Amino acid sequence: MPRPARSETKYRVVTTVQRRLNAVMRRLPTHTLLETTGRASGLPRRTPVGGRRVGDSFWLVSEFGERSQYVRNIKADPRVRIRLRGRWHTGTAHLLPDDDTTARLRALPRLNSAAVRAVGVGQLTVRVDLDG
Repeated sequence: MPRPARSETKYRVVTTVQRRLNAVMRRLPTHTLLETTGRASGLPRRTPVGGRRVGDSFWLVSEFGERSQYVRNIKADPRVRIRLRGRWHTGTAHLLPDDDTTARLRALPRLNSAAVRAVGVGQLTVRVDLDG
């Protein structure tokens, strides 16, 4: 089924802005990063994300769901790393298509959640089970 022109335009505009902004955000030592393995290159790919650690899991919502490059990388290799408060943690990511993203966003940091709601199309919950 073809995507509506409006959501395609929104996707292109937002991803163009994110590409530039993410280059800066990755350099901030305290910003949360998700590191996946590139599905084609095999190289580490770092993406600034917003989310929250709850116990031994880290929760986030992908604003573009399965269109997000990091989600595609997770599908190919679910082993990831998360940088929280300057410290790296390894874990396994799980895509949760049946999770209620609206409810999930209410439980995550407010600023990031507002941005995901504003720009997102086809949101998807991701849970990373952190290793001991």
